[in-house]
Amino acid sequence: MTSLAQPPANAVADAVTRAIAEDLLPLGDLTSALLPTGLCATARFVSRESGIIAGRACATEAFTQIDPSVTLTWSVDDGDSVLAGTVLAEASGALASILTAERTALNFLGHLSGIATRTGQFVAAAGGGARIWDTRKTTPGLRSLEKAAVRAGGGANHRGNLSDWILLKDNHIALFGITDAITRARSMWPGRTVHVECDRLEQVLEALSAGADALLLDNMTPAQVTECVEAAAASPRRPLVEASGGITLETVGAYAATGVDCISVGGLTNSAPVLDIGLDIDPI
Repeated sequence: MTSLAQPPANAVADAVTRAIAEDLLPLGDLTSALLPTGLCATARFVSRESGIIAGRACATEAFTQIDPSVTLTWSVDDGDSVLAGTVLAEASGALASILTAERTALNFLGHLSGIATRTGQFVAAAGGGARIWDTRKTTPGLRSLEKAAVRAGGGANHRGNLSDWILLKDNHIALFGITDAITRARSMWPGRTVHVECDRLEQVLEALSAGADALLLDNMTPAQVTECVEAAAASPRRPLVEASGGITLETVGAYAATGVDCISVGGLTNSAPVLDIGLDIDPI
């Protein structure tokens, strides 16, 4: 996996710091404090089911923050597909430190690998017909990590936040209308992408006439999406076309076949199941 698919290092450190504080304040790991001093162990991260790995940096950071003397050796990278029973990494060092870092590391690794796995399922089901996009429906405080997990699963990122570009949704359009909203956007933010949500062909035609850079086709059937894609293709400057709204693993193939460029799925981040990963420890 290239470095472009990794989360920002500062976001990793910040998220792990908050997670460890949540787990250890105010008195630390009371149970691990009972262990004899000097007791060491080797532990293996093992995937209990098949999936795609993400969150390696967070797991590593958890051990680094708890005890930098613990050695963590990885056998896989973010974006790698694994089978049930695959050893992902081996940790060696003080048993108390390993036990203290265990849950934080597994929480990140399982959650983010679950997102990568779900994304990979959608990418496969789309069959190469369209890119799979995430949304802003992310866990507060973890967006950059979850969006990196989407990239690890073969998906692509939609807006990172509200400052990235202009997305005129139904509530904006109800106030201004499509043409006026696009005109206002061009006047105020001339260098930004203008993305317009449409729920019927008439809105698509107006957005095309007003010069939208991208169209979000919301809650349309595949047949309706196909009609809108054809209208966009006939425009002098074809915009990027996105389909969104209730698209599932069972229906994503039909939407990908319409000719859209991207399909956005909130479920990649807001409801992906955790990938079951455990830590098997051998005391020395």
